[in-house]
Amino acid sequence: MTPPRSSLRPFVALAVVALFGPAPSRVEAADDLPNVVFILADDLGIDDLHCYGRADHATPNLDRLAARGARFTSAYCGLSICSASRAALMTGKSAARLHLTTYLPGRADAPSQKLLHPKIDRFLPESETTLAERFKALGYATGIFGKWHLAGGPGTQSAPTDQGFDEAFLPPTDSEPSATEGGKNEYAITRKAIDFLQRKKDAPFFLYVAHHTPHIRLAAKPELIAKHEDAFNPTYAAMIETLDDTVGLLLDAIEREGLARKTIVVFTSDNGGLHVLEGGDVPTHNSPFRAGKGYLYEGGLRVPLIVAWPDRIPAAVIDEPTVNMDFTPTLLELCGAPAPAEPGLDGASLAPRLRGGPPLPPRAFPFHFPHYTNQGSRPAGSLREGDWKLIEHYEDGRLELFDLAADPGERTDLAPAQPDRAAAMRDRLAAWRSSIDAQPNTPNPDYDPALAAPIYSHFDSTNVPPRPTAAAMIPLFQAWRQHMNAAVAGGNRRARD
Repeated sequence: MTPPRSSLRPFVALAVVALFGPAPSRVEAADDLPNVVFILADDLGIDDLHCYGRADHATPNLDRLAARGARFTSAYCGLSICSASRAALMTGKSAARLHLTTYLPGRADAPSQKLLHPKIDRFLPESETTLAERFKALGYATGIFGKWHLAGGPGTQSAPTDQGFDEAFLPPTDSEPSATEGGKNEYAITRKAIDFLQRKKDAPFFLYVAHHTPHIRLAAKPELIAKHEDAFNPTYAAMIETLDDTVGLLLDAIEREGLARKTIVVFTSDNGGLHVLEGGDVPTHNSPFRAGKGYLYEGGLRVPLIVAWPDRIPAAVIDEPTVNMDFTPTLLELCGAPAPAEPGLDGASLAPRLRGGPPLPPRAFPFHFPHYTNQGSRPAGSLREGDWKLIEHYEDGRLELFDLAADPGERTDLAPAQPDRAAAMRDRLAAWRSSIDAQPNTPNPDYDPALAAPIYSHFDSTNVPPRPTAAAMIPLFQAWRQHMNAAVAGGNRRARD
């Protein structure tokens, strides 16, 4: 019998219970409540900011934000693909618990897949409580400017204004670069966000700025592309500078309105950087980490995370792992609100650590990703416990085990040498999936091994030899990309409701 979705195994409880002492018993007076400005990038990798060591990218505004706040080196997204991670961020629940484990509306099944995708929710259920709804209940004005991506298209539900946002500005993904605009409507989004904070500055507000940058299609101002001609990918580097510039405009507006000392600023990404050829480009690399968007290797799961609040959050570099479900209890606690008490939340409060407290206690980080992706990944699950990381491949049950302290790039599989550890971690991962009613895969009756082989057997898209530039990487991926595109195109598609 499948346990109810709210039940948790003991090891999972460690990962989801706030471990840092009792929350405040009351909400502060409205005049004392801090504002929250949450900036989310789209497909920005752990290696993409200068303050994270990327020498060929210019991010002076984010570097300054990181220098005066907390910069996390092992922050995990909710899942390594957009809608799933955004759902986890908004609700404080794992994507697997939500049954929303890939992008929306989802990738159709294809004969190249040995397994079928599970039938996911096509939008974030309105029964779920979002961060916006929690802040609205505290008296905050709420606004989203940019990308929502938690609805499955025309006719589906879950508009942001149905889920706690007073205002929503959701412009098209792409724009034509010009003297006043970048390639992703970055400046239009920022202007609307600044207008919101100017209008709402006399009361607390939750401002969610969700950029489309640097998701493909890649586009930027020509002069910025020329400026970064020596970067790994000049267009991508130009987009990163544009993103950083708009962050600077927003931070300047906060300062100009006298709001800096009462505003928490969070900057992060929905998932790891795109490291393969897609849409005609190889956007970035996530060195020294393996793979990227769509994968459960560290390059797909690790994202930049900066949290700043003058005089309240001391400058620090925090190495302990976190996950984006932590934002729900963390932000509420920082704002003086009681910690959410309902069952099923999968995050822990980071507030004591952000205030300068001791290192975070150890906990487990499980993930369930039962999907094939356009980036080449296949259904898998993973579990991190301490420095140990397990990946379970659902097609054949194969296990990989890594010691992240000694091997952050996940190059040496220790499962053959430590089968007992790998098996025990696999069992705990399975127990977690059962406890939250995670959706399994089922066999694909249309599976064609001949279509799968050139995509998944003849080429390992997670271990492509590095080259100095994105242009030099493109030929390495071209044949693989052609097979991938053909396998999911036209008559080979087997769409499901």
